[in-house]
Amino acid sequence: MRFISLETVDSTNAEAKRLAEQGDFGPFWIRADSQSAGRGRRGREWTSKTGNLFCSGLYPHDGNVHQLAQMSFVAALALAETLERYVPKDLISLKWPNDVLLGGQKTSGILLESGQKHHQKWMVIGIGLNLTHHPEGTEFPATHMLAHILAADLSGPEPIMTGVEAVLAILANRFDYWRHILLTKGFEPIGQAWTSRAHNLPGPVMVRLPQETFTGEALGLDANGALRVRLENGTIRDIHAGDVFFGTSQDD
Repeated sequence: MRFISLETVDSTNAEAKRLAEQGDFGPFWIRADSQSAGRGRRGREWTSKTGNLFCSGLYPHDGNVHQLAQMSFVAALALAETLERYVPKDLISLKWPNDVLLGGQKTSGILLESGQKHHQKWMVIGIGLNLTHHPEGTEFPATHMLAHILAADLSGPEPIMTGVEAVLAILANRFDYWRHILLTKGFEPIGQAWTSRAHNLPGPVMVRLPQETFTGEALGLDANGALRVRLENGTIRDIHAGDVFFGTSQDD
């Protein structure tokens, strides 16, 4: 795997897309010490101060729309397994559609984008992972990895926290593993692995869409990764995109 490191950039996703437009379709991972215009889902700002991991993977893609969307589950599994190298496994959970939680608090963001150049389709998987600090006052309570590493693992002869490059190397390896599973075996094993780590699933949920908000019971994933929600009247709705709040309050 090829790795590109930068001191600063507007966003690693933007840089990966520029390289794709120049005819470099990867695969590679690009990371930066800081970003001046980091973005999350739906154009939300992603705080990008030095110390955290800001990276994007660029891969050729055959254009399969379902598999493109399912790459967010691949990225979430890769992030969860990366965190397992550093923090107790029982602290890690996944929240639909692609949040990775530590102790019930958000610690990462995933942004998928795609395009085509010279008849070659490609995808970019942008990932931000809070390693040493996290933003305050966010809609979803946030945290960072360092806050959950056991003190003994930080003070021993071989400290576990070895820098962003080491974290990215693990992340890229685990992403490639789960990507291969998706491409060769389909979404079913991905969905099963993701569900085994799911946060408050099954359970009560509030779904907030651009034009409506409703509550129900989250049942699990459908065959393509949509969230299946049973409404009070028994109707099943498949949610493909939106903000979801599990449990009894929006802080869950």
